[in-house]
Amino acid sequence: MTIVIGGAWPYANGSLHLGHIAALLPGDILARYYRQKGEKVLYVSGSDCNGTPISIRANQENTTPEAIANHYHQEFKDSFRQLGFTYDFYTRTDTDHHHQSVQKIFKQLLHNGYLYRKNIEQAYCEHDKQFLPDRFVEGICPNCGANARGDQCDQCSTILDPLDLIDKKCKICGNEPIIRETEHFYFAFSRFQHTLEDFVQQAESEHRWRDNAIQLTKRYLAEGVPDRAVTRDLPNGISVPVEGFEDKKIYVWIEAVSGYLTASLEWANQHGEDIENWWNDQTISYYIHGKDNIPFHSVIWPSLLMGIGNPALPTHIISNEYLTLEKRKLSTSQNWAVWLPYIIEKYDPDSIRYFLTINAPENRDTDFSWREFIYSHNSELLGAYGNFVNRTFKFIENSFEAKIPIGFIHPEIQNKTKFLYIKVGKLIEEGHFKHALEAVFEYIRNANKYFDEQQPWDQVKQSPTDGKNTLYTCCYIILNLTQLLHPFLPFSTTKMKKMLGIQKNEWKEQTVIPTHINHVTPLFERLDIALIDEEYRRLLDESIS
Repeated sequence: MTIVIGGAWPYANGSLHLGHIAALLPGDILARYYRQKGEKVLYVSGSDCNGTPISIRANQENTTPEAIANHYHQEFKDSFRQLGFTYDFYTRTDTDHHHQSVQKIFKQLLHNGYLYRKNIEQAYCEHDKQFLPDRFVEGICPNCGANARGDQCDQCSTILDPLDLIDKKCKICGNEPIIRETEHFYFAFSRFQHTLEDFVQQAESEHRWRDNAIQLTKRYLAEGVPDRAVTRDLPNGISVPVEGFEDKKIYVWIEAVSGYLTASLEWANQHGEDIENWWNDQTISYYIHGKDNIPFHSVIWPSLLMGIGNPALPTHIISNEYLTLEKRKLSTSQNWAVWLPYIIEKYDPDSIRYFLTINAPENRDTDFSWREFIYSHNSELLGAYGNFVNRTFKFIENSFEAKIPIGFIHPEIQNKTKFLYIKVGKLIEEGHFKHALEAVFEYIRNANKYFDEQQPWDQVKQSPTDGKNTLYTCCYIILNLTQLLHPFLPFSTTKMKKMLGIQKNEWKEQTVIPTHINHVTPLFERLDIALIDEEYRRLLDESIS
């Protein structure tokens, strides 16, 4: 089985915040899980380094677009590494290999008859002397009346054309743009209407896409998929590989989503692999992103793959709803966000991974609050999980000189453990990460209950055989937690493996209990609840109203 996992490409013009990670974390959980199963996994993503927003930030900071992109690309890589993300290849859109591969895709689409030229009207800013990228035309959504940008309305999720907006304004200078005629290439999305309808119907029948992706895509298809311009008059980006169009750039409709394939191609090239062994009609692919990116992955990307004859269509779409912050919508402009470099520096990465998984916005918006974050760490990670491991290992260390007493595994617990691998694995594969982690933590709570009921501190004195069986069973539980929790909490499971002297990563029941425990150390430290008010005050003080 071949598993290709594509994480959405963050834009390299500012730091990542918790909302980004809430959307992207499922990709790493999937990659770790499938590797444990022994499957062939290719997990790719990269930084989006093309486009006007980077140029604007560079002008604001009196530096170059390249310097801005370099800074945030490196920051992203560092943040992902510190959070334990295991990308097989994390690249960027301003590399030669990406430009060349995107141009090749463009030429394939042209050769296959899916691109055509058309004179169109486009927003032009006389003040800034440039045609405006879609996202740099702002105004009122004609569909719902909310404030929107020129490519999509975040309020009602309608894909827009900048000229459709009411009261149009240039995002750069605030002036009203004029309309100028220019010639561009269009992609014939409409030719894939019926194929897409069948494709989405199959995804729905097999329950492989999140419901928000199914419903939104069906709505787009019901309205009819329009052809879209896929080139733009932009200063930066990938040049159109057609004579007479060299000054125009390939637009995000093709350029950005193609990154999943271009990254895979470059990875294959570097590793001497045949890309067709990874991208084929048997490939199981997961696309990980927020709900604002659904149409790019459910309509545009499948159409492009069909247009170039690539059979590896998206099988699973993991499209999270939004994460709010202290009951308010995240806002980078108002600095109402918890920035990733800050929280990684102060808190355990498994605490971040745990909270964003157990409170994941899988089916509805969920909220991050400092109160819930601190309390979930202390009660669940430290109080339940860390406590069970520590109390078991410390007891063995103190009473048996760190040698694990040989006994028998409790048969009912063993049966539940075997079943848990099946249950949690199925939930992960279906994209239900919250329920999967909840199931493991229910197992942990039952383990603590078992420890309390058996009272090994009395058993080892009054009934040594029973005491040894209890401790042996508890070590069996911990040994299996090193595997069951590895996709979710890799840092603490690594600590447990070191204490047990093992290195295995397998998605199956572990029965070979080590003979002794090495250097027992706590998995987590308690967080002072005074941090709740401290962090909230900091958030308020640094926000811009």
